[in-house]
Amino acid sequence: MEPSAHSSPPPPARPSAQPSSPSPPDSPWRVRDFRVLFSATALSQLGTNVGYVAVPLVAVTALDARPGQVGALATLSMVAFLLIGLPAGAWVDRMRHRRVLIAADLVRGSLYATVPLAWWLECLTLGQLYAVVFLNGCATVFFDVASQSVLPQLVGRNGLVRANAAMVTLMAAGNVAGRGAGGGLMVLLTAPVAVVCTAVSYMASALRLTAVRGAGGHGSVGRGAPSGRPRLGPQIAEGLRHVLGNKELRALALTASLSNLGSQIVNTMLPVLFVSELGLTAGALGLFWAVGGVGMLLGARCARVIAARVGFGRALGLAGLCLAPAGLLVPLVDRGPWLYVAGAGWLLALFKTGMDNVLGVSLRQGMTSDALLGRMNATFRFLLSGALAIGAAVSGLVGEVGSVRGAVWTGGVIMALAFLPVFLSPVRKRRELPGPARQAGAAPAK
Repeated sequence: MEPSAHSSPPPPARPSAQPSSPSPPDSPWRVRDFRVLFSATALSQLGTNVGYVAVPLVAVTALDARPGQVGALATLSMVAFLLIGLPAGAWVDRMRHRRVLIAADLVRGSLYATVPLAWWLECLTLGQLYAVVFLNGCATVFFDVASQSVLPQLVGRNGLVRANAAMVTLMAAGNVAGRGAGGGLMVLLTAPVAVVCTAVSYMASALRLTAVRGAGGHGSVGRGAPSGRPRLGPQIAEGLRHVLGNKELRALALTASLSNLGSQIVNTMLPVLFVSELGLTAGALGLFWAVGGVGMLLGARCARVIAARVGFGRALGLAGLCLAPAGLLVPLVDRGPWLYVAGAGWLLALFKTGMDNVLGVSLRQGMTSDALLGRMNATFRFLLSGALAIGAAVSGLVGEVGSVRGAVWTGGVIMALAFLPVFLSPVRKRRELPGPARQAGAAPAK
């Protein structure tokens, strides 16, 4: 669920001229390498979502973790984006994207394989879980930045909306299948054994990615930047100026960051609330998360149709105004009918997230030249995933010092208000993606 307040720096510098990538057909499904990337991402998403359910439940059920320790586990899984998120964008712009994607999946699979092994040897500790999720987060930084940066090269600017809709739909389907399966595996097996599925899925994804062509044609996955080795600091600063110096990109980043902050505060405490306080099963938790995946799936599928009718910006604004307040229903979760009320609120809130992911990601990719894609994506991931790390820490702190229910209410309120930056910005008036002239360079400051 990429699947983001800041003062305005100086206007963005224009990057050096660079020829645009050749334009493949409008339909991304005609591009072989996109189909390979999609199928590999499907395997990766399955593993990620099973692990999303399994790892905190390993901590709660096998290691008797307290709310603060569960919060620390979630924080460490995201803190890598704060530590290496910005330089990762510049590094990815210099590297072969295919190699980055394969290496990241191999590292993630190997890390998760150590959890069931340590459990079997009766030496599993919270310290090991902390190390696994932190190092997994480091690998995920590179995977996510490379995946979003390579997409415009594979499908061309005309295919971005369809390609992003497909990817967000895949993420949502992964939430449904992966988290639902994760909850079921907790019931049938044990949480540490279920982590095996995560390791196997990442390894299978790495194997599938070897089928991506490394050179030639618009399907190649080559370097994201021109030759030469400019200094890292100026490159990072250029990416920051591009995002934070543009009113539209800044609003998209702020709204997405607030959404991530609120949802992470909620998600971090849900395992504790469901299993420890309400006495519900791990299967019920997995099903609740899967309902959110259904909402994201529906939002992703409807995004392009709604945007075609009312415009990109208006679709984002109306979705926020009508659906974001549903986040206030989530903290009402309890046994009995209130579980269904909270589930409905979660579905509607994640419907908005699905729309935001398709339209917001397409807009920011459309406003960015090929030479800046890695750094733009890294800047967004730094802000968005930084919000996830902060949200996990806040959730653990409020849950430990105050109450678990109080933490969930904090997250629900933030989710309900997160739409305001985009709603009050020029994004709300934008009807379509930027044209070719805008794509030739960095988006001017508004």
